Amino acid sequence: MPLKVHPDIASLSPYVPGKPIEELQRELGLARVIKLASNENPLGPSPKALAALSDGSSTLHRYPDGGAFRLREALADRWKVTLDQVILGNGSDEILGLLARTFLAPGDEAIMADQTFVIYKMEVTAAHGTSVIVPLKQWRHDLPAMADAITARTRLLFLCNPNNPTGTMVSADEVEQLLARVPSHVVVVLDEAYFEYVRSRQFPDSMAYVKQGRNVIVLRTFSKIYGLAGLRIGYGVTTAEIANFLNRLRPPFNANSLAQRAALAALGDDEHVARSRAVNEAGMGQVVKGLTDLGFAPIPSEANFVYVDIRRDGRKVFDAMLREGIIIRHIEGSMVRVTIGLEEENMEFLAVFKRVIHSQ
Repeated sequence: MPLKVHPDIASLSPYVPGKPIEELQRELGLARVIKLASNENPLGPSPKALAALSDGSSTLHRYPDGGAFRLREALADRWKVTLDQVILGNGSDEILGLLARTFLAPGDEAIMADQTFVIYKMEVTAAHGTSVIVPLKQWRHDLPAMADAITARTRLLFLCNPNNPTGTMVSADEVEQLLARVPSHVVVVLDEAYFEYVRSRQFPDSMAYVKQGRNVIVLRTFSKIYGLAGLRIGYGVTTAEIANFLNRLRPPFNANSLAQRAALAALGDDEHVARSRAVNEAGMGQVVKGLTDLGFAPIPSEANFVYVDIRRDGRKVFDAMLREGIIIRHIEGSMVRVTIGLEEENMEFLAVFKRVIHSQ
């Protein structure tokens, strides 16, 4: 008898991870590989986080603190909310799954952009909900159109700000206008994984919406500027009511002990965050200028990556770059996303990219 799989799950395509750098080096005979595909911090973790990891290795035979008290307390203090308003996840991805399973019954709707973080649609589908896709407008979230899409069946609205993969942001005024139109039966998910990289003064103060008691959840992560992607830890700040519902599904040990220790140390290392922002800002200027000099028009980004139409088969360019030891992300068609690296990594990317596009 064939396996019985729910058709919603059967319709999903598995996430296909890239090969490990060491395997690519072996397969292609490369002495060096530069990875500019996953929006990671090229400086790596905070030295304080690395020291905390070393200190915590002797207690790995013990289960982690299931409530992550010290880290949640530090986050609550950072954002001036109560402890019961903070929830941790195995990456903020896990919290997206908790949201979908908590608020979506079969047939309920979740609104999202057509080019945004792919996990939204995956989690909605896994919860047997319906994804309502709203096209971007000039590479930005079209918030009036998203508000127009709300129905009596809408339960979640996902807003990735800055958006992945485009790097674009929506302003405080735009978000305020959106929230004014969102009815009380909808939870707005403000996914701000790249918050710490934002330079614009027009970016919304999302934590203020939480403090006002609105039905929102602000998601942040330690995977990006804090450089802890390998430890998988993120968090959400929301109302105590929403957090309480999410905690009914949250596995008790979802934030491992090393991740908790490293995140707590990283949260207190403002110097490392400032240095990471400075490296990213300089690298952004370097990469944008290089791409512009080659005749391309990268989309203005508030994150740590650029999205650009290379006007040729993006998959072929990705493959050619890979053979040269540079990993970028092909998104679709002629669109590619490039993470900002260290100065020498950016220089190597631009040199290889120039050779590749001239050979296409």
